[in-house]
Amino acid sequence: MNLYKSFILPALLDRSMGQEALFGPRRQALATAAGKILEIGFGSGANLPHYPDGVVSLHVIEPDGQLAKRALPRILASGRQVHAHPGKAEDLPFADASFDTIVSSFTLCSVSDPEQALREVARVLRPGGRFLFLEHGLCPEPGIARWQRRLNPLQKCLGGGCHLTRDMEALIQGAPFAARRSRSFFLPKLPKIGAYLTLGQATARP
Repeated sequence: MNLYKSFILPALLDRSMGQEALFGPRRQALATAAGKILEIGFGSGANLPHYPDGVVSLHVIEPDGQLAKRALPRILASGRQVHAHPGKAEDLPFADASFDTIVSSFTLCSVSDPEQALREVARVLRPGGRFLFLEHGLCPEPGIARWQRRLNPLQKCLGGGCHLTRDMEALIQGAPFAARRSRSFFLPKLPKIGAYLTLGQATARP
């Protein structure tokens, strides 16, 4: 299992997160990214080509060392300055109100405590700052949700702790933000158990 987690899983995640079907949703999610930016769950850097041209520097958190190594070619190709920090989303190593924008894409599905991660996001955002998110999660269609629940134990094991059954809209609604807006949809041509996405942004309290 150590061989799988150290070498096979990072390669699978890199391939799946870099697929062309996600390019459009990534660009939409990142369209308003500006100012001092933090990306949690940076992974192998799949978001880097999709940030607006005005974004030249960002701070990132990625606890998986193998994924961080895979990000290096994308960082070099992007021409952006990427400042990597140790830590995890549930315990961000930054002072209150440190960032103008925080980004999360396909991260809340796998953190150990998504509610705490969102509280940390709200804490380190500056008043009026934006939390931009693109996540997959629990589908409201009963038939698909049943299969998500059945397959969730296997997904957690093979997907590095990734959950199919987290209700992303409910998680965002329950987090301490001033305002939220989002939309959910199926990504075409992918299995529906993993293709129900929620895209949007939340605003930090004044």
